[in-house]
Amino acid sequence: MQVSKMLLQSPYSAISFPFSHHNVAIHHYSILPSCINSASKLKIRAMAKESSEGGDGITEKAAIIGGLISTPVIGWSLFTLKTTGCGLPPGPGGSIGALEGVSYLVVVGIVGWSLYTKNKTGSGLPNGPFGLLGAVEGLSYLSLLAILVVFGLQFLEQGSLPGPLPTDQCFG
Repeated sequence: MQVSKMLLQSPYSAISFPFSHHNVAIHHYSILPSCINSASKLKIRAMAKESSEGGDGITEKAAIIGGLISTPVIGWSLFTLKTTGCGLPPGPGGSIGALEGVSYLVVVGIVGWSLYTKNKTGSGLPNGPFGLLGAVEGLSYLSLLAILVVFGLQFLEQGSLPGPLPTDQCFG
């Protein structure tokens, strides 16, 4: 873990206190001058230390892979729903339809995990390797917004949403 050091100059006094947020622990140390005037300077040294929360890398990697696959599948699904009034075709052995259903579950799961983490820590999911988990989190929120918009439009135009299984109207 790296420790960043920063020296700040300030003409004002400060109170020393430890502060910790998410995965960064910051400790403030101050030296108070004997008299405060415009010529005196207060030196504050802040040290930031990154700490690992012992997060499971496998879960993060699974969320990244699942999110990177799921968001384009949902885009394809929503486009198909908006243009044809039906979801994706079942495909061979129902594989495309199953991928579509699992993709919706993955996106809802990532958004749920993000909201839980935001409630618990005050910030969303960590960036993950190369910032991919943060990107997947953002794409999942955008996908959820697109789902709400397209499903809402479909419901207003057709009066219902197509079911999860093929019917006479869709692929029957």
